[in-house]
Amino acid sequence: MALLIIPMTCFGSTLATSQPCQTPDDFVAATSPGHIMIGGLFAIHEKMLSSEDYPRRPEIQKCVGFEISIFLQALAMIHSIEMINNSPLLSGVTLGYEIYDTCTEATVAMAAALRFLSKLSCSRETMEFMCDHSSYMPRVKAVIGAGYSEITMAVSRMLNLQLMPQVSYESTAEILSDKIRFPSFLRTVPSDFYQTKAMAHLIQKSGWNWIGIIATDDDYGRLALNTFAVQITANNVCIAFKEVLPAFLSDNTIEIRINETLEKIIAEAQLLDVLKNVTFTDEGNSFHFDAHGDMNTGYDIVLWKEINGHMTITKMAQYDLKNDVFIIMDQETKNEFRNLKQIQSKCSKECSPGQMKKTTRSQHICCYECVNCPENHYSNQTDMDHCLLCNNETHWAPVRSTRCFEKEVEYLNWNDSLAILLLALSLLGILFVLAIGIIFTRNLNTPVVKSSGGLLVCYVILLCHFLNFASTGFFIGEPQDFTCKTRQTLFGVSFTLCISCILMKSLKILLAFNFDPKLQNFLKCLYKPILIIFTCTGIQVVICTIWLIFAAPAVEENISLPRVIILECEEGSVLAFGTMLGYIAILAFICFIFAFKGRKLPEHYNEAKFITFGMLIYFIAWITFIPVYATTFGKYLPAVEIIVILISNYGILCCTFFPKCYVILCKQETNTKSAFLKMIYSYSSHAASSLAISHVSLDSTNSSITMTDPSSGGRSAAWQEGKDLQAQAFAHICRENATRVSKILPRKRISSI
Repeated sequence: MALLIIPMTCFGSTLATSQPCQTPDDFVAATSPGHIMIGGLFAIHEKMLSSEDYPRRPEIQKCVGFEISIFLQALAMIHSIEMINNSPLLSGVTLGYEIYDTCTEATVAMAAALRFLSKLSCSRETMEFMCDHSSYMPRVKAVIGAGYSEITMAVSRMLNLQLMPQVSYESTAEILSDKIRFPSFLRTVPSDFYQTKAMAHLIQKSGWNWIGIIATDDDYGRLALNTFAVQITANNVCIAFKEVLPAFLSDNTIEIRINETLEKIIAEAQLLDVLKNVTFTDEGNSFHFDAHGDMNTGYDIVLWKEINGHMTITKMAQYDLKNDVFIIMDQETKNEFRNLKQIQSKCSKECSPGQMKKTTRSQHICCYECVNCPENHYSNQTDMDHCLLCNNETHWAPVRSTRCFEKEVEYLNWNDSLAILLLALSLLGILFVLAIGIIFTRNLNTPVVKSSGGLLVCYVILLCHFLNFASTGFFIGEPQDFTCKTRQTLFGVSFTLCISCILMKSLKILLAFNFDPKLQNFLKCLYKPILIIFTCTGIQVVICTIWLIFAAPAVEENISLPRVIILECEEGSVLAFGTMLGYIAILAFICFIFAFKGRKLPEHYNEAKFITFGMLIYFIAWITFIPVYATTFGKYLPAVEIIVILISNYGILCCTFFPKCYVILCKQETNTKSAFLKMIYSYSSHAASSLAISHVSLDSTNSSITMTDPSSGGRSAAWQEGKDLQAQAFAHICRENATRVSKILPRKRISSI
């Protein structure tokens, strides 16, 4: 029968004043002899009386505040040992115990630990210190306790001297899993690491991110607080406040489950190693210590609920340490678990997809504002810290988008209304070219057609206009490498050939109707039609060939626009493109100069002034093209060049051929050989008369300058004399010019026709 010693001096409050100091024997809660002694440490009292002396005297003070729940735990240990002694489990071996009241004070617990370490067969106050304690035999073989982690750490450091096994029933501080610092410590409860992990998991599962933490001011509370803070911060949960309460507060309304006691006590030898490997079962569940000396038990998730003014505690689920999951018992508790999500514990409302969190000036990351994702950014989850960027080359996103959209590929399509209009104008121009060709073919032998350079030259010019109109089709539709290379080359060569033919015609007109001998000799040397056309066109062919070889135009995807991809022709070399257009402009300017000099030649058969107008239209169109082309952006950029090509092509076509078609169709009486010769003769006579009058005017001016005016009579005689001289000079010049015109006119007539 075990001896239960419960000193009333420890529990009674009436002796507090009569016995201010206590000896270690006063703190023995219960003791019983045996072959193998097991120590016990229980905080049966809540605290010690504080000392009024300062500094404190080195003495143990009286304990106050009886804890019935801890007292029951001590009784459970006694009951377990008695059950083992009364069973055949340890035949011939009796277990004894020596249980101390720590009074929730580390100092008292350390005094008890010194007694545990005292040498066997000696008094409790005798302890030997040696370099090697392998052969040292302490009175107590193992210790159960203590409850609080702070006290357990202090005691464990002393028990490490003998590597005495210490099994705690409540100490959960994470640091106790460190087997370097606490090699002989074991416990039947999980580490705080798992406890805080389960709490963090529960908070995350409930959707909370704005919480407060209350911890006790001891090693257990501080270490658990730090571990818990790290784990919830990793889950983006913010701590609204931290409250640290004084340690060792009791609350009798909290019902703590009585820990299970040891079911087997084994032999003395190698007790620590055997304890580490022990496995036992309870209600079908297997329990054992892991490598850190922690028990593989889980946690019960309990719900505190106030019903009709009474606080009830309901078990909701179990937390599985190994699998990090909650095990829900039934449907009712499952519904309770779901209701946790309805509890709002957030600093800010969650940001919906398409938004991102913008941290405010608060120190907490859980306090934020929700802002919309900007263009080309998206978010597809709630409470995203930042929006994700779309691939700007292939995708786009509007403001507050939840996903990226693929960019549409755009180009000047055949179905586009502007493209249809431009194609219609190009087809109309081709019809005009064909109609003019038919008209000129049917009136081949008329003076108007012959004065245009003949049918061959007209056909070449009309073919060039046809190719210019046709080249606009290469600017429409999906760009291909072939179309990109063809469109500029076709336009450049055909337009150059057209301008070269018109240049040759301008030179011919000027040569046919100019009567200045010096200028005529120069024009005769310059006038080589075939050589002029081939040379001018050949230079353009060389320019385009070099362009195609070294920097050919190619298809390019323009991704600078936010929502579309513009498929366009990249010209390859701006210098080559500018050189091609610049060369055409130089030929057009030379043609314009020659045509301008011949603008006053015979009206019905003179193309010079119409060529002048055509070149002016060309210059206006292409001068306007440069700034418009440089500032236009997008799929309609090719339309700008098409419009300029059509304007310049229509301008030259209309000015070159429409007046002649008008004469052929509407003024047929002037389109005869006799009418043509009569007009040439009239123009030649008028030119000769103008030349003679200009000479007479010059002589008259010189004579009048040399005359004097001595008297009015003298003025009359001089005036009469000057008049006679002018008449004689005019008659002489007319005869000379008539002779000259008669010599020149036949040759001119032949060359013109």
